Amino acid sequence: MTSKHVAVLMGGWSAEREVSLRSGKACADALEKQSYRITRIDVGRDIANVLAMLKPDVALNVLHGRPGEDGTLQGILEIQSIPYTHSGVLASALAMEKDLAKTMLKACGIPVPEGVVVSRFAAAEKHLLARPYVIKPIAEGSSVGVFIVTEEHDHPPQELFRDDWAFGDRVLVERYIPGKELTCAVMGDRALDVIEIVAATRFYDYEAKYAPGGSTHVLPAPVLPEVYQEARRLALAAHQALGCRGVSRADFRYDDTAEGTAGLVCLEVNTQPGMTETSLVPELAAYAGIPFGDLVRWMVEDASLGR
Repeated sequence: MTSKHVAVLMGGWSAEREVSLRSGKACADALEKQSYRITRIDVGRDIANVLAMLKPDVALNVLHGRPGEDGTLQGILEIQSIPYTHSGVLASALAMEKDLAKTMLKACGIPVPEGVVVSRFAAAEKHLLARPYVIKPIAEGSSVGVFIVTEEHDHPPQELFRDDWAFGDRVLVERYIPGKELTCAVMGDRALDVIEIVAATRFYDYEAKYAPGGSTHVLPAPVLPEVYQEARRLALAAHQALGCRGVSRADFRYDDTAEGTAGLVCLEVNTQPGMTETSLVPELAAYAGIPFGDLVRWMVEDASLGR
């Protein structure tokens, strides 16, 4: 039994707000069943003042996107000496900026897709890579603002020209990797198992991630044993290369027409992976024999400063 006071930080103002609220509710409910003292906080721009008044023992950060995933909130927690979950300031900021993260991963020998960083206007004017290719925002999660440009598209997505485009003026244009969508979670210094995600739509977009029936998760992923273990190895290597802490999740594409493990490519590392009823990390933890309540408790007890 514990009386530890945990502030569950959720919501915020990013494009992933609704998912974060669902993640936060699931975590707060699980912790309340274990006799933690819980304060649920829908994070606003006054969060520094709210935390200074509340003075919790621990902050469980369940924000997705900015400001919870980019190092901003982590900096506030460091200044106020409130131990927190997941990755620290530098790792969070680095993982959030996909182009910088790719540079670091590649330098550490982790395969990443070929691509270029350009303005959204340049990406909308003409095809910058041979089709098919992918256009994605530099610093968004949950596949918001992502386009797959195929041979059927005579021109790039004109939505990139819109005045109300909300996902930043720089985008990443990457080679499209055919084949399977794989993901692997890391918990501390341990890589969990590997899921194949089969989306009901063209790719694993926001709806596929969070809408009921949007995707099917195949666990364990039906790939060759050497590919399975390589995905686990690369997930842990990526976690460590970026300096992540606590729980993270690495996403991969696997071209299963390539020989051996050559078709396995790391797309990104998520430092604040979802914790909803359809989320991947709780499913992977359960497969490893870790119930949802134990997973959330581990995250809280792992919290620290200087992460």
